[in-house]
Amino acid sequence: MDILTNADLHCHSVVSDGTLTPEALAERAKANGVELWALTDHDEMGGQERAIAAARAVGLPYLTGAEISVTFLDLTVHIVGLGMDPDHPELAAGLRATRGGREQRAREMADDLARVGIKGAFEGALRYVGNPDLISRSHFARHLVDTGVCKDIPEVFRKYLTEGKPGFVPHRWARLGDAVRWITGAGGVAVIAHPGRYAFTPTQEFALFTEFKGHGGQAVEVVTGAHNASDVVKYTGFCAEFDLAASRGSDFHSPDESHTDLGRLPDLPGHLTPVWSLLSSRVH
Repeated sequence: MDILTNADLHCHSVVSDGTLTPEALAERAKANGVELWALTDHDEMGGQERAIAAARAVGLPYLTGAEISVTFLDLTVHIVGLGMDPDHPELAAGLRATRGGREQRAREMADDLARVGIKGAFEGALRYVGNPDLISRSHFARHLVDTGVCKDIPEVFRKYLTEGKPGFVPHRWARLGDAVRWITGAGGVAVIAHPGRYAFTPTQEFALFTEFKGHGGQAVEVVTGAHNASDVVKYTGFCAEFDLAASRGSDFHSPDESHTDLGRLPDLPGHLTPVWSLLSSRVH
């Protein structure tokens, strides 16, 4: 597999906050020309066996994955892990601990929404996930759209669930070093997900990349659904500055919500080292 491989190494299923099953995602990825796929549910690897089997059934090379929530300088950062052993005990324990605070946070979010007249949001959001350990802002957002509070997901996040708006509750996630260690200890490669989304100053962003590299992180998402052309140029430069491989992933959640479909991304810039070149022995 080379730099032009149509790899999509970041997406979500119903196991976390996506709307499609792992089986449906595998079929969609294959139909869209994806040549290497990874399912990266939030803080959870419970869908990996299904994803591996579904990818095998459609003849699609596959890497295991997860997206781990990290608190860095009081902001939430996401670290994608690729190629890990899903049954590695330290990784499993770390993901379980990271998920553990979601239900309490969700109840506090619902209480805050109730104060502005939106009742029953916890129960409403839970209908979209089933497991309180995996409940997230996306599930609240779908509830607010489907009950007519907002017309679409972007309106939800303009009015609610973000800092300074009703329904926002901060959460302390995993530490950066722990997340990278869980991934690498389980045989995988750690990747900074969609760095263009984080509201860091240049100094803070430099600190993120420096610490990530120091802990053993090896890659960054350069081409992703959240990045524009200038972001691609910027993080291509970061690959050179920090000696990182480049990853590519749509961050696809839903046919109705995601701006970028599975496999519909620009190519990585040709002089970069693709992250999948570090993971050839881990491909299913």
